[in-house]
Amino acid sequence: AITITEDCDITMIQVNVTAAARLITAFLLTLGPGMFPAVPLAKSQAAPITVKTPVSLRGINGISIGMTRQEAQAVSGQAFVGDGNSACAYYTIPTVPGLAFMVTQGRIARIDILDNSPITTLSGAKIGDTESRIKALYPGKIQVEPHKYDRQGHYLVFVPQDAVDKNYRLIFETNGNVVTRWRVGKLPEVAWVEGCS
Repeated sequence: AITITEDCDITMIQVNVTAAARLITAFLLTLGPGMFPAVPLAKSQAAPITVKTPVSLRGINGISIGMTRQEAQAVSGQAFVGDGNSACAYYTIPTVPGLAFMVTQGRIARIDILDNSPITTLSGAKIGDTESRIKALYPGKIQVEPHKYDRQGHYLVFVPQDAVDKNYRLIFETNGNVVTRWRVGKLPEVAWVEGCS
């Protein structure tokens, strides 16, 4: 133990600590590399995405809107399959039906949930929910817009209140009664009705 008093010489303490560090280093070097096996660094990989993994306004399970496809694959440890030859393309994970990632300019712009997938939002909203349930899950935060192709249908648009999320949207498409598909992502891509078409 080192005891420091008011009249202690700080220079002497620094010299003693430096000398001790040199002795410890010299000792460790004499042991050789075999005494301390390398410990592999843990990868920052999330658990694989499944149909039970909820989607947030900014992504899913560690995959964020704005990541490249390669970054998303590294995070999930799952292969993303799709056509990467255009400025806008969709990628899917074969083991997770109904989940699609829209990639524009090389980065994920939105996440689509379709084909009766049971995937939910963090609040529990999903395909098959009634319009009234969506409004109840997001009270006072849903804007209702007419559907472009279905006269009975609507777009139920969640507009975030936080300034940091002002460029993000959660959009539920309905047939006038229940949700048929939904998506999250950044503007303007999340609002593209035809997707990449």
